[in-house]
Parts: sequence; structure tokens; C-alpha cells
Amino acid sequence: MRRVGILHYAAPPIVGGVESTIYHHARLLAQRGLEVDVIAGRGEPFHPQVNFHTIPEIDSKHPDVLAANEALAQGQVTDAFHSLRDEIANKLKPIIEQSQASIVHNAFTLHKNLALTAALYQLAQARVTSFLAWSHDFAWQDHLYTSDLHPGYPWDLLRTAWPGVRYVVVSEHRRKRLATLLELPESEIKVITPGVDALKFLKLEPLTVRLVERLILLEADPLILLPARITRRKNIQYAIQVMATIIKSHPKAALLVTGPPGPHNPKNLAYLESLQTLRTELALQEAVYFLYEMGESGAPLHLPDEVIADLYRLADVLLFPSTSEGFGIPIIEAGLTRLPVVAADIPPFRESAGNLADLFDLQDDPEKAARAIIARLEKDRSYLLRRRVLSRFTWQAIVNDQIIPLLEEAAEE
Repeated sequence: MRRVGILHYAAPPIVGGVESTIYHHARLLAQRGLEVDVIAGRGEPFHPQVNFHTIPEIDSKHPDVLAANEALAQGQVTDAFHSLRDEIANKLKPIIEQSQASIVHNAFTLHKNLALTAALYQLAQARVTSFLAWSHDFAWQDHLYTSDLHPGYPWDLLRTAWPGVRYVVVSEHRRKRLATLLELPESEIKVITPGVDALKFLKLEPLTVRLVERLILLEADPLILLPARITRRKNIQYAIQVMATIIKSHPKAALLVTGPPGPHNPKNLAYLESLQTLRTELALQEAVYFLYEMGESGAPLHLPDEVIADLYRLADVLLFPSTSEGFGIPIIEAGLTRLPVVAADIPPFRESAGNLADLFDLQDDPEKAARAIIARLEKDRSYLLRRRVLSRFTWQAIVNDQIIPLLEEAAEE
């Protein structure tokens, strides 16, 4: 798979659900090394790695298209319609024939530009590319549109399964409706949902984004936060031992220790070295991260408050095993961000959290604390929904796991 086309009436920066989908598909496919051609009637170049082509007659609001649609609504298929169809086909062909596969949004099932639909039908019959009909709306099943539709050509193209075309819808509900409309088995229609750009939606700091991408934190399951300086009373070795148990059932788990060695005791550097040794002994180098080590070119990294706040919003649970604290500010910060708390059962934490945190006895085996974390998360519907979204509904996951394999299959036909 080398090149893919994406076609719609309009493209970014036009605002709309389909246009947003095009933006994310195009940029991520380009980042994966594909040559991407976006073809639209309206829009502008929107990404440096994406080729943008304007064919004005593709636009559903082009004057010639509006005139053709007005006649078609009255059941009239005019010479002007045929001329417009052929003009669109002639302009499209040299662009899309360069692609092994071409995604077309809505034009196979919606009547907003039937000349475009008819032109695409000609090109599909000629097999100039492998078409994927990304079908969001179905004119023949929408009572708002059926008065504009008539039996025969070209309207029947919108309710006919085209040979050699793969159909894609955005939900199971849409699949059932399209299968009925086209008289196709549901198994022949692929469901690929829209997604979310998690990093942009969460408005993360640039440094947070770099850490997320470097450590692949969106895939961490669960992501455990220990916001503390590296000093012995923070009991970080206990947290590492907890991770040794969690990783057995949750191999993608990750623990973030946010702070540097405490500045007032030279023995803290030795403590950090002991923690690093313990991490290696337990084979947790890919699960336990001291963010202090993550600076550019090996320099120490000191996280600003804004990045710490981001990590609270990204994490699934706060683990705070301190042997002593004056108060324990992370407990109240976790409460502010709705982050579940699993912490040592010491008086300051009982005071700040009341009975709203899961507290463990520091004399307990770390395995018991690990089980408490797992049990806490397994009954947390917000955590489970979050993991479902991050594993299935981010644009990155959708493009990598579903769209690229589908394009490769289409290109091989």
C-alpha cells in the first residue's frame, strides 16, 4: 500500500463531522508513510504531508450541481447532468487512478451531488482504483430526502451495492440499516467508528505530550501515579514491589514517579540508585519510570506544576505509600481530579481522605496493596470506559488497527 485517495464534497478547514474525520485519517495515514491525496470541492491545504486537490464540481453547493439537483428533484435527468457527470469523471480519473485504494465519504449513498455519484460509478466500473464507500447517511432511508428521489438512474445508484466496492459505516446500527438498503449480508459491511484525539482533547502541555509519546502512556493499563520527591519516607520501593504483582495480570501497567531526589539529604541519590537496582532486579524497566531521568540528552527533568496536573488527569489511580507525611497534598489533588486513591493507612491520609480512599496497612505484603488497586479499578466504570475509549476509539488506534489493514486488503484485490 503506497497511496490512498480521500474524497468528499468538502474538506478541512470546513467544519463538520466528515471533514474532521478526513483530517485525522489523512494526517495519520501520511504519518505512517502513505502518500495521501484529499480531493474535494471546497477546502484548502490543511497538512504539510497531505496532497490537496480541488475539483469545484465535487462541491454539493457548486452552481452547476445545484441546477442539476433542482432538475433531478423533479425527476428530470437532463443533458446538463450527463455533461456534468462526465466532466467530474474526467477530472477525477487522473488523480484517483494513482491510488491503490480510495475512500469516498457519503457520495455512494447520499444525493447531495448525484453527478458525482454517477461519475464515481463509471470509474468503479472501470476499476481505476479500489473504492471504499464510507457511508454516513442514506438518502433512501431518510424521510427528509425521499421526496427528491425517483425510481431509476441515477437515484437507484444510492440503493444498489456496487460491484467491487467495499462499504464502511460508523456503527452497528448503521450497518444493519445499510445491509437492508443494499440487500447485502451484514458481514460484507465493515464498521469503523469515528474517534477522538485524546492528547488534543485533554489540552495537555507540550512537555506532557512528549512524555506520553515517549513512554506510550495512552496504552498504559493501568497508569499509576506516584507524585513525590525521591526520599526514603515516600516508600517508593514498596510501590515498585506493588508493580511486580500488578504487571503479572496487567502487563501494560506503568508507574510514574514524578519528582527528583530530595534536595536536602545527599543520601537520596543513593536511595534513587537502590530503586533503580530494584527495578532492574524485578524486570520492571518498561513499567516503572522515574520522570527525573527523562530530560533531554540525559539531563535531569524537573516537572512544572502544569505537567503534574496533566498527569493527574491522565492517570488511572494514585498510589501513595508514604511511611510518614505532614499532610499529604497529593490526596486532595487527586480528589480534585476525581483520581481514585490507594494509599498507606497513616493518620494524615485518614484526615485528608476520610473514608473515601482505599488505605492499606504498611505491614501488609505489597501483593495485598496490588490486589486492592486491581479490585478498585475492576469495579470503576469510569476507568473501564476510559480504557475502552483509549484502546478502541482514538484516531491512532482506529487508523493503525482498522483502516490500514482494510486499505491493504482493498489494494490487493
